[in-house]
Amino acid sequence: MSVLVLAEHDNAVLKDATLAAVTAAGQLGGDVHILVAGEGARAVADAAAKVAGVAKVLLADDAAYGHALAENVAPLVVGLMANYDAFVAPATTRGKNLAPRVAAALDVAQISEILSVEGPDTFTRPIYAGNAIATVKSADAKKVITVRGTAFAKAAADGGSASVETVALTPDAGLSTFEGADLAVLARPELTAAKIIVSGGRALGSSEKFHAIMEPLADALGAGLGASRAAVDAGYVPNDYQVGQTGKIVAPELYMAVGISGAIQHLAGMKDSKIIVAINKDDDAPIFQVADVGLVGDLFTLVPELTAKITAAKG
Repeated sequence: MSVLVLAEHDNAVLKDATLAAVTAAGQLGGDVHILVAGEGARAVADAAAKVAGVAKVLLADDAAYGHALAENVAPLVVGLMANYDAFVAPATTRGKNLAPRVAAALDVAQISEILSVEGPDTFTRPIYAGNAIATVKSADAKKVITVRGTAFAKAAADGGSASVETVALTPDAGLSTFEGADLAVLARPELTAAKIIVSGGRALGSSEKFHAIMEPLADALGAGLGASRAAVDAGYVPNDYQVGQTGKIVAPELYMAVGISGAIQHLAGMKDSKIIVAINKDDDAPIFQVADVGLVGDLFTLVPELTAKITAAKG
């Protein structure tokens, strides 16, 4: 079986989500090739060539792919799939946008957010917000798969020596245009890559209190800063902070949930964390059912005390 993996990148840096997708692709068996579609992305292709387990890198470098518009990248992938048995993409915003178009064009069923590879045509994936795991078997000749990055180990970024090959380009489909991007500039680790994450909920009461309470704790721990959907919907923080079923799926070494009750949609995004610490004044909050450490009390008292002790211990 030959597998084509979509590279997640920003035209300059190969993202870690690609490494997890390479691991999943390798478990399907056969050669693993990476597609780097972008503009001025030669450095990304060179980085992809060094990933362990990759046999070849396909570089499609053109302005049409510069902003990863699915309307332009999907026809490129569909054309390449004549030579592949499976297409694997990280379950990121880009992957989730592209994979359904590829599956529809190939007239196959997409297999979404797999957690494991049980065989060349059999996979597990979460259903019911992660409360059940389904084992699915595909009879399609070609597979279109998205991979939940937290479920697979990352392939080594060094050690490979794949060749880089330029592929024939597809024309701009003219179906969409890039108007601009309003990107959040984060001073802290990005959530999907952070080893420690502290998240705040609606109980913080306002955007001012959220930042006043949570930011010093995140800074003391060197942590990424997240939030529940309720906090995002209330306008405390931007959408980029959201952890959960409709936000970012994370699995850090340490996850601290502050003022978060623990709705199943939020748990679906963080319950694979190695250690979960919950701070909530309601001792019946569902978050305590998954927490390894629970602290019942007023977060406005407990969190500043905890932050002060961590700072003192470090200093």
